[in-house]
Amino acid sequence: MALKQAATVVGVAAPPQAPEWSGWLAEIGFLPGERVQLLGRAVPGGDPLVVRVGDSTFALRVAEAACVQVQPLAGGER
Repeated sequence: MALKQAATVVGVAAPPQAPEWSGWLAEIGFLPGERVQLLGRAVPGGDPLVVRVGDSTFALRVAEAACVQVQPLAGGER
């Protein structure tokens, strides 16, 4: 997902070694239909990511963020 691009959560798929991540991500707002946006990446290395979901902003590790399946909003809406 590109920086500042808005998207919609379509699902969450936790890895087999960390099945609890699905519940944790849902608890903080990563639910189907919720709007998300990648706001930034740490330098160097890009981990963690700064992500906005709804009206809240979180730092997620790349591995955690990879669990969130998104669909970019049509027309590049921000």
